[in-house]
Amino acid sequence: MNVEKQYLIDSFSTKESWRIFRIMAEFVDGIESLSEIYPAVTIFGSARVGPNEEVYEKTKQIASLFAKENFAVVTGGGPGTMEAANKGASEAGGVSVGLNIGLPFEETPNPYTNIRVDFKYFFVRKVMFLKYSVAYIILPGGFGTLDELFEALTLIQTKKIKPFPVILVGSDYWQGLMDWIKKELLANGKISSDDLDLIQIVDEPEEVLKAVKRIVIL
Repeated sequence: MNVEKQYLIDSFSTKESWRIFRIMAEFVDGIESLSEIYPAVTIFGSARVGPNEEVYEKTKQIASLFAKENFAVVTGGGPGTMEAANKGASEAGGVSVGLNIGLPFEETPNPYTNIRVDFKYFFVRKVMFLKYSVAYIILPGGFGTLDELFEALTLIQTKKIKPFPVILVGSDYWQGLMDWIKKELLANGKISSDDLDLIQIVDEPEEVLKAVKRIVIL
């Protein structure tokens, strides 16, 4: 395989404007597939979490609670935390959605979704997460999880999207990040004190549900 061909952005050229139709098709497919799932929460977290880890079980519990309250549960459709969320929602009889994309640690979709949409382009998939979510619930994760976190915060901060709850689950994991944000970003005038209100940190599944229901009116 030509390694260079895997880099989608690099492969754009003026001679390949036909790719716009593939992008349009992904938007259409996503909108048609997800238009009936309101209300929905999106759960993010590491693809590298195993079924025997505590965070896996906690994610299942969170997803189950939301499914029982008639929220659809949306994930990236892969393994790890995403699998746990889809499994929890599915086993609770809820709507379990996977927005899949081919990635090194997410090549095989998990089997616990009852709505699945496949994407080639990251930015289309990101729009679908944002468009159909009333809250982001973020479990411990890596670069991809942080990317989704900070993109949502940026769009809310700049008023490009309607504000919604952004909830970090696990104070042991996330408190260091929040301390750094206060020490460096806030103290150096890179954000305002109001921006800190965009993020909540909770630990227990029930607290996650309460935090969303306090803000989201169905």
